[in-house]
Amino acid sequence: MAARKGTGYYMSFGFLNSNLILGNLKIIGFLALLAIFYIANSHYAERNVRRIQMLQKEIHELRWRYTTIQADIMYNSRQSAMAQQFREQGLRPLRDKPKKILVER
Repeated sequence: MAARKGTGYYMSFGFLNSNLILGNLKIIGFLALLAIFYIANSHYAERNVRRIQMLQKEIHELRWRYTTIQADIMYNSRQSAMAQQFREQGLRPLRDKPKKILVER
């Protein structure tokens, strides 16, 4: 019958000998490779999240600019706004009908 080993044997890592480590080297290497893939995948995911957030912010700003420009165009294309701009340049709207010019050939 084998002698029982006490908790001191396990607490001092006496069970970790070279045979145990060399016998399980493939498993240890596989677990290390999995850990590397896990860390790389988490870095990749975080980078993608930051990129998505940056693009969402850019879309929000571009949508705001589009709405502002569209409102300015709508305001400036009104007849009263155009008349005001022409008055500032020294032009005035016609009061009578435009005259038709006929060219004979």
